[in-house]
Amino acid sequence: MSPMMDANPAIHDDEGAAKKVVGVLEMFRKSIRMATDKSSLVPGQRGLKVSESGSGQSKALPSPRATSPLKSVTALFQAKDDEVDSEKGRAMTRSKTEPNMAPLDSLLKKGASIRRSLKFASRKDRRQEAFLAVQELASKDEGKDIVEEEVLEEMEETYTLPELPHTPLSVMQINKLIEMEVLEEAHLNLLALRVEFQQEWQRCGQDCSMEMAKKEKDLSILYADLRHKIMSIVRTSVSLPSRNRGLLVHVARIVQEEDKRAQEPGGLQGSWMDAWREAVGEGVREKVESVHLEQSHLNASWLAVHLGLLGKAVVEDLEMVKRDIRWSYPPSFMVFGTYVESYHATIRQHLNKLLQQTTQLKDLYALLDWIVHRYHSERIMGSPTLQPDMKDENPDLQLDEDFLLQLTEKFCTTVKEDLITFLDRLIELENKDMWIATQHPDKEEDFFNSDFHMDIWTKVKGNFVNARRIDAQLEHKVMISCLQVLKDFPKRFNAAYQQCCSHLRPQTLWSEYNVTYINSFSSLQHHMEAYGHECADLVETLKKEVTWLLHKLLQGLEDQFKEEAKPYLRRMMTRKWLTNDDDFDQLYARGELLSQHCDAMRPPHGQALASRLHRHVMKEYVGQLMKNNYSCKNRKHEKAAAKIKAQCSKLRELFQDMRSSEAWLYPIGDHLCEIIGQKNKADIKNHLQSLLEQYPDFSCTHLTAVLTFRGLLRGREHQQILHRLRQLRKTPAIAATLKDCDDKRRGFFRDMEVTVRTDCLSNISYFCLT
Repeated sequence: MSPMMDANPAIHDDEGAAKKVVGVLEMFRKSIRMATDKSSLVPGQRGLKVSESGSGQSKALPSPRATSPLKSVTALFQAKDDEVDSEKGRAMTRSKTEPNMAPLDSLLKKGASIRRSLKFASRKDRRQEAFLAVQELASKDEGKDIVEEEVLEEMEETYTLPELPHTPLSVMQINKLIEMEVLEEAHLNLLALRVEFQQEWQRCGQDCSMEMAKKEKDLSILYADLRHKIMSIVRTSVSLPSRNRGLLVHVARIVQEEDKRAQEPGGLQGSWMDAWREAVGEGVREKVESVHLEQSHLNASWLAVHLGLLGKAVVEDLEMVKRDIRWSYPPSFMVFGTYVESYHATIRQHLNKLLQQTTQLKDLYALLDWIVHRYHSERIMGSPTLQPDMKDENPDLQLDEDFLLQLTEKFCTTVKEDLITFLDRLIELENKDMWIATQHPDKEEDFFNSDFHMDIWTKVKGNFVNARRIDAQLEHKVMISCLQVLKDFPKRFNAAYQQCCSHLRPQTLWSEYNVTYINSFSSLQHHMEAYGHECADLVETLKKEVTWLLHKLLQGLEDQFKEEAKPYLRRMMTRKWLTNDDDFDQLYARGELLSQHCDAMRPPHGQALASRLHRHVMKEYVGQLMKNNYSCKNRKHEKAAAKIKAQCSKLRELFQDMRSSEAWLYPIGDHLCEIIGQKNKADIKNHLQSLLEQYPDFSCTHLTAVLTFRGLLRGREHQQILHRLRQLRKTPAIAATLKDCDDKRRGFFRDMEVTVRTDCLSNISYFCLT
């Protein structure tokens, strides 16, 4: 006779069975109410005593192997409140009482769930006999008993940490608890030990003794053991859910608590949450690697069979996570999503290995079909059993860019050849309709525009759409093929453009073409950047090629302006300049034309061009002062200062309209005018500091050239002014600012050529010249 029959000799007696089952049900409801207030059962431990938090009392954990399954259940239901140690892994399991309403199936499921949570192994015949007894009682007494239905919910995000022990266990005892997987008790004692360490650390300060170093090492070892144990539990949680489900509750709380205390001394380096995710990934990798894979010469369908088993393993594991594992974690862990991401990453790596072993067409097709159709379908990631949890997750694999390249290369050959022919025809049409006919480009939204970039975009996008109708991955392959052709297009276009338009007259038309193609290629680059996440390398290569062409076109505009402005800038600060404005007016007219071109250029290229030419114009304009082409006499310096101030003001307004980013150049004209226009020579010293604060690379040599232009060639005042500049340059504030001018972009005077008259050299100290 079986042990169950020994324990229940009258199980077939209706009245006896009814009484016993009623008692069981009453104690069952009582045990459920106490489940959330008691510590968890630790499976596999016999008679282990664990200290309760905040007290010195201990209690023995009952061993599930001490008695038969039925006797263990009966003993548990009849235990007193202080002897019940229900599993904390069921902290998220709540009961909803609905008298006389719950169906019999809920009662049966509840009984099965309790037996699984207590980790008792029963034989099939014993379960059937117990279920028959409960069913018989329920049929006779329907509506008289209260049946409680299990409703699984996620753990609450926040929790209250139990009181730490006043006196923590020893290092060996804590280590033993970790080994025996009594994680909650071990962690509380470890935290108490850490608090003691922190208190002693604060008392001793920097004078840490060897004892403190030893305690810190003990803490590090214990924390390493605890993390290793936790990661081991997490890795096997899907494969062994019945063993680990209760422990996962403690795992989650320990990870939360340790992440909160990450900045406190005595802990372990690295994020516990990251370690948890890594353990999930390792468990997934172990599962994928364990899926049966035959050698190709032993089974002709080796890959198809393996992929079928792999898909089944994915679904089974995610179902287990959805059904059981995730209820042991708070919502912030996003358990289901983490497992989905881990499977995506692991399978992506696994497919790369399979690709190296795959040589036959049928196997390549099986691999492609599994990737394109099966993985995200209802058979695996789209499985109805995984819904609705999968609605927030991406069911598709993110494959390497070159993976499908090897499978679909032949399909893209025609697309590449067709696109090359199409681009050649565009260049021919641009030459015929614009360059040969010398037509001015059209404007769209005040920007010069050519429609060829839209023609390219329409053609390429049409290829993508057509490929998508066949296969989503084929679209990606076609995308790669098109980008491979497009990355060579900027150089081919530039070669044809330079050949046909290098001597184009008038130059204004050539500038308009440059602006037009700057806008067009910028738009083309913007269109293709939308595929950066799918073809990052090729899009980046195309971007570099387009940037190269944009630089060539912008450099052409910059060189043209410099060449046109060069003769007018050279005649600044001369006798003719002082009495005639023709040269400056011509310079200003070129600047206005540049402003029009910048306005017709799409951001940010217009601003970048204006900023570079702003710097060039101001450097050349001020540089004429340093060449000593003219020296003001008979109080002409006042007129010269007024003219410099007025012209610098006009240049400032011009480049402000072009939104130049070189605003730091605006005050230079005012500072120089203050030096040149002073009536009293001695007052010049008072205006040197403000100049040096903004332009610390202004040297004695530059000052000598400015004084020479003013007409102050020698004398006591000349030497005093130079001496004052030398003193200011030695001050800490100016010296510190001067170091910043090592950046060539902010250095204004440093590289400016200075011509010093020989008759002035005798009055200048050697160190001043240097």
